[in-house]
Amino acid sequence: MTGVFSHGRLRLYLLKLLDDGPKHGYELIRLLEDRFLGLYAPSAGTIYPRLQRLEAEGLVTHTAAGGRKTYEITAAGRAELRQRADELATLESDIAASVEDLSALAGEIRSEVRGSVRDLKRELREATRQTRQSRQNRWEPTFASPPPFPPPPPPAEPGPHPDLLAEFDQRLAAFAGEVGRLARSRRFSDTQLRTAIRLLDGALDGLRRLLR
Repeated sequence: MTGVFSHGRLRLYLLKLLDDGPKHGYELIRLLEDRFLGLYAPSAGTIYPRLQRLEAEGLVTHTAAGGRKTYEITAAGRAELRQRADELATLESDIAASVEDLSALAGEIRSEVRGSVRDLKRELREATRQTRQSRQNRWEPTFASPPPFPPPPPPAEPGPHPDLLAEFDQRLAAFAGEVGRLARSRRFSDTQLRTAIRLLDGALDGLRRLLR
């Protein structure tokens, strides 16, 4: 869970969301995900136990219909919100700052990934060009002494040059090391690391599409 919700602050924010109107659990999850621009979403295992505790304390109540519970804030819950208005304002400010930090981190990782993918595309294009040129030179006819028989068909498409494969491995290892260094030096939160993982998965999908 992102650090802004430590020390029971998620409980306060749930009361704030319910103060805007009754909601079921997955609505609250979606609202939190939207608030964090999709970069953080609490799990059902995080939200529902807190709703149960709020209900046990008399701060919310629920009605059930169609197998789904809809939660509603009580008068006691609204009284707590009024008592903690200053704390809620600070929490909103911290959330805004956290969203800004997460967005900057996501942009930084996307830039790193885009740069690596561009380098890889350029190197693959160059390898393809060199392979074609090599094959053309190998089978170019010599008019001074024409062969008595037609030349044999060209061999199957050769694989990438070993030097390029070695350079690719080095670049890949350097990229992985740099991402790991950034993660360790910046002391990412669990949410930020999950965001980084999703971005890396997207880069991998892009490479797979490139090589189809």
